[in-house]
Amino acid sequence: MTATIIDGKARADRMVQEVTERTARLKAEHGVVPGLAVILVGSDAASQVYVASKSRRAAACGFHSVQNDMAETTSEAELLAQVEAFNADPAIHGILVQLPLPAHIDAGKVIQSIDPDKDVDGFHFINVGRLGTGETDTALVPCTPAGSMLLLEDVAGHDLSGKTAVVVGRSNIVGKPMFNLLLKANATVTIAHSRTPDLPGLCRSADIVVAAIGRPGFIRGDWIKPGATVIDVGINRIDAPEKGEGKTRLVGDVDFAGASAVAGAITPVPGGVGPMTIAMLMANTLRAAEHSVAVS
Repeated sequence: MTATIIDGKARADRMVQEVTERTARLKAEHGVVPGLAVILVGSDAASQVYVASKSRRAAACGFHSVQNDMAETTSEAELLAQVEAFNADPAIHGILVQLPLPAHIDAGKVIQSIDPDKDVDGFHFINVGRLGTGETDTALVPCTPAGSMLLLEDVAGHDLSGKTAVVVGRSNIVGKPMFNLLLKANATVTIAHSRTPDLPGLCRSADIVVAAIGRPGFIRGDWIKPGATVIDVGINRIDAPEKGEGKTRLVGDVDFAGASAVAGAITPVPGGVGPMTIAMLMANTLRAAEHSVAVS
């Protein structure tokens, strides 16, 4: 068996095209342009690249895009004041504070200061609660699990009744929201982690495996049930001496070669879940803008 490779880049491109078309309609019918504000504190190189990519994608969708770069020495009070200014700005519908923040700033406090209806990362407790109670129509869902769910639905359909799923990883950013999305789709879901006994056996019993543990190649091919769907959320940079001295490459949390020989469908790394994250950020910003029109 050779698994179907789930093309996240192509799916993300379709999502962005849909967002761009809906953005044009929103502007034409209501005079509203979705506004996304991204705040970057400090000079972390990876964060700078990621934020620039978000800003470019927002502009390409036709959004009003604002990027606020703040110094590493920015105080928590100054950052909170900037968030509050964006909360009060009717031209801004989505606010994203790029993580990680400098150690002297309480990231949790900052995230909870964002207006829940502008919380396009989906990390505010109100959005967490909405998702946890199945209110996916009103929740802003974290972008990576939301994108993972779309890729899964393309393969397995919207109704996962009768399917068993294992989510490996219990983070607030991926593992827990993924659990809730799978549950909403009627799957029977187990969430596993580093203290789960017989993890290989548990994975082997599942029709769907979502890997989000942050360990390269951790889930081996012989852990996968024949024909299962594998969603690999992991993005790990490892040494690649075969490419030359000092070179690296990206791999997932799943041994791709081993798993793809057994699975029915699998996301690659790179090119799987990764492209969906920014696409879903655009979708969340548009939803927030559409909601602002509906409730105004």
